[in-house]
Amino acid sequence: MPASPLESRMARLEGTYEQVSQRLMNIDPRFDGVDRKIDLRFDALDKKIEALVARTGQRFDALEAKTDQRFDALEAKTDQRFNALEAKTDQRFDALEQRIDAKIDQRFMWTVGIIVTTWLTTMGTTIASIYLHH
Repeated sequence: MPASPLESRMARLEGTYEQVSQRLMNIDPRFDGVDRKIDLRFDALDKKIEALVARTGQRFDALEAKTDQRFDALEAKTDQRFNALEAKTDQRFDALEQRIDAKIDQRFMWTVGIIVTTWLTTMGTTIASIYLHH
């Protein structure tokens, strides 16, 4: 007895399911291989990024050291210039102070001389007038 159209369709359908199942079983190892490749690529990419970050960090450290060195040199030069300017200003003020002190001393001595002379003259006149009237 020939197989009914339903049985033959069912048999074809079961064969198709069998083929799909086999193909799906063949796809799993391929996906595993693709997963491994993707993981390896991401690992390699992570390593490259880490190396790049490390190199960038080293370059920033070197740049920071160089910048610090330049600022230290600039600070030293600035300190030297300010110290020289301060020394020069101190010298000028010291010289000015000495000249002013000398002038003050000279004028003080003249003032004392005039006061003493005036006093002596006044005293001499007073003594003379006392002796002359007595």
